[in-house]
Amino acid sequence: VKEVGQVIAKEIRSQGGHISYGPVLDLTRDPRWSRVEETFGEDPVLSGILGASMVDGLGGGNLSQKYATIATLKHFLAYAVPEGGQNGNYASVGIRDLHQNFLPPFRKAIDAGALSVMTSYNSIDGIPCTSNHYLLTQLLRNEWKFCGFVVSDLYSIEGIHESHFVAPTKENAAIQSVMAGVDVDLGGDAYTNLCHAVQSGQMDKAVIDTAVCRVLRMKFEMGLFEHPYVDPKIAAKTVRRKEHIELARKIAQSSITLLKNENSILPLSKTINKVAVIGPNADNRYNMLGDYTAPQEDSNVKTVLDGIITKLSPSRVEYVRGCAIRDTTVNEIEQAIEAARRSEVVIVVVGGSSARDFKTSYKETGAAVAEEGSVSDMECGEGFDRASLSLLGRQQELLESLQKTGKPLIVVYIEGRPLEKNWASEYADALLTAYYPGQEGGNAIADVLFGDYNPSGRLPISVPRSVGQIPVYYNQKAPRNHDYVEVSSSPLYSFGYGMSYTTFEYSDLQVVQKSARCFEVSFKVKNTGKYDGEEVAQLYMRDEYASVVQPMKQLKHFERFHLKKGEEKKVTFVLTEEDFFLVNYTLKKVVESGNFHLMIGAASNDIRLQNVILVE
Repeated sequence: VKEVGQVIAKEIRSQGGHISYGPVLDLTRDPRWSRVEETFGEDPVLSGILGASMVDGLGGGNLSQKYATIATLKHFLAYAVPEGGQNGNYASVGIRDLHQNFLPPFRKAIDAGALSVMTSYNSIDGIPCTSNHYLLTQLLRNEWKFCGFVVSDLYSIEGIHESHFVAPTKENAAIQSVMAGVDVDLGGDAYTNLCHAVQSGQMDKAVIDTAVCRVLRMKFEMGLFEHPYVDPKIAAKTVRRKEHIELARKIAQSSITLLKNENSILPLSKTINKVAVIGPNADNRYNMLGDYTAPQEDSNVKTVLDGIITKLSPSRVEYVRGCAIRDTTVNEIEQAIEAARRSEVVIVVVGGSSARDFKTSYKETGAAVAEEGSVSDMECGEGFDRASLSLLGRQQELLESLQKTGKPLIVVYIEGRPLEKNWASEYADALLTAYYPGQEGGNAIADVLFGDYNPSGRLPISVPRSVGQIPVYYNQKAPRNHDYVEVSSSPLYSFGYGMSYTTFEYSDLQVVQKSARCFEVSFKVKNTGKYDGEEVAQLYMRDEYASVVQPMKQLKHFERFHLKKGEEKKVTFVLTEEDFFLVNYTLKKVVESGNFHLMIGAASNDIRLQNVILVE
């Protein structure tokens, strides 16, 4: 992720840009929400570590570096837990939950050098986040000593007046925002009212001076007044360089997550005679990419069909689209069935899309608008909230028809949110999710399918069995959930889960107390299978008894490492005071004495080693 940040920064700066609108640190607890794809998932520790790594890659706040950008953390705060999964809706979240879960990723990224924070469209406890003085001034600046600038999300200042109805005029909304600590109005015209607000005595000019100073200081630090221009020839050589494309493939490989592999059907043999490649996401370039993608040349993006052909040759691959993501008038299911019957194995690529087809209409904020009588592929991306998580269009019909041919069925989901996978988990011979794998995603998926890369991705977000379970994130607070009448309370696939072509054995857990609040935890992991591969060892903890209700399980540390078959590695984690803290009933960050249940394993629901430690 740090390497990705370095490439992003280099490509942005070479083209004359200076700000990165990311990383997105929203904790996702509702997969119906349209912007799940932009986040790092549901866990505060994971989001904080990945977010800080991205900020580090973007320059770590050292603006004198040639390729540093101003990292903008999004979205402040609790934007990803809107009521009903509706983008920008009220966030029903307690102040202690904010401090225990939602704020730490931002704090970690700011400590890593982030110099900009973007507000969110939602409100918390009746206060719009874009006019929340406590969040933007008291906490961010006075307590955290944040020295960067705060920027509104596009038209979120107008939203104080037009959506939340807590400002009678746009001018009043602008006054509320700048007084709360918002320095920059992103793209709207709300702040053009501030001149009149100062002249009419509604606010002090010093407030404007402060906001301007925060932005100007960074422009000076970046040297923009001394060196305002870039060389287009250098940009042409920098963007999409060979090593950047190689990194895109590497990051896609690393994230692809194997969820099922019945009878070890994967990896496929490259001597196979005929493969049917089917599905609406099998050969759609824009569907490999996330929201806000600019128009692309075909050669820039590799699809799953492209990748498979590089492994087998065109003569051994037969492609049929089968259906669209959403449009039910597209029906090539009979042709898909015939292709499947002529093949030894069927690879069907389904899921969702945030693809900008450049025909869809969009709001000024960038959110897409679903027009009546027009069916695009988009079922995710800003503004495309879902009421269900099922496959849309004829995709389920396509899957069931292909399964009835009796041919081995490998299902690949390309998706921006965890879609419902109940049928595929039962009937597919193999099941993978590639999320939105990016420009080299097709090659990376083919690498996994044919064994040139052993899958090692782990789920950063739980996959529900039903929307009726939502929220179903793994680190829910006590008490432990009980089953519903109709369905288990557990997710279909849990946070941290992901399979490999090989197997790993955990053993020899050792805990050495270094001090009252410091423990060294070590254990061994051995590759006991037939393939070399990567494992992600995960350490979870639970405070057995605390003064305020705690999660049943919380990730604290993880390590990803490669082991050759038969190789064994000792893994060591050091638990410090930071790992034991809670936010008590007076909202103080404290460590309480008592027993902590230590859990180590391959996923949040696959614990291999356990112990109890006493913290004083």
